[in-house]
Amino acid sequence: MPRPRIPSKTLPAVLLPALLLMPAAASAQALGLDLGSLAGAVSGDGASLSGRIIQGIVVLTVLSVAPGLLIMVTSFTRIIVVLSLLRSALGLQQSPPNMVLLSLAMFLTFHIMGPVFDSAWQEGLRPMLNEQVTQEQGIERMVEPFRSFMATQVRDKDLSAFASFSGKPEAERPQSADKAELRLLVPAFLLSELRRAFEIGFLVFLPFLVIDMVVAAVLMAMGMMMLPPAMIALPFKIIFFVLTDGWFLIAGSLIRSYGGA
Repeated sequence: MPRPRIPSKTLPAVLLPALLLMPAAASAQALGLDLGSLAGAVSGDGASLSGRIIQGIVVLTVLSVAPGLLIMVTSFTRIIVVLSLLRSALGLQQSPPNMVLLSLAMFLTFHIMGPVFDSAWQEGLRPMLNEQVTQEQGIERMVEPFRSFMATQVRDKDLSAFASFSGKPEAERPQSADKAELRLLVPAFLLSELRRAFEIGFLVFLPFLVIDMVVAAVLMAMGMMMLPPAMIALPFKIIFFVLTDGWFLIAGSLIRSYGGA
């Protein structure tokens, strides 16, 4: 019986959950979890069924932590931190809502990570689904684009620090991010992303801090001691942000920070 084919129009809907599972599969491999060996370890007539049950349990576990895995190996961390700092700099507590910021961060992440997702699909996931390569080879090919992306963004200082924490002799430590294990590369990448996010957040804060200081100085000079400066400065910060097309500048700067056009 011929194997059913997925229509090309439905590929994006099928690809997204698969892409969320890629980092998890890589982590499972890094931890020495081989689904094939687990299935083969069960002997008897029910070996195949038992193996599928084990694989199903692992897949369900992976699905439950997929959002966290997406944050760990993509540009999402830097983007959502910068957007959160921007909201704080504006002095707004609940606007834009968290759902709006998360949605914007997700779509910017998909835009930045598009080439990585495409490479993982073309070189790893699709050949594995078509049974052109083995499961181990498919996972390794899917992980490689994410590894390359993280290697270009991680700081050598952060990677060296986690390599030293591992307790391995210096001769056995990875000399470059391309050769580092995922358990070292991923936390080093997260630290690097947090550092860059706060650097960008500091630059975002400066113009709004100047507006706050000017408004406070004017109110002080006018003798309006009891009037909250933050309340008066808020509309000025909003109109300044709107007139400078702030959302466009922030989104463009975040994309360019990863080498995007």
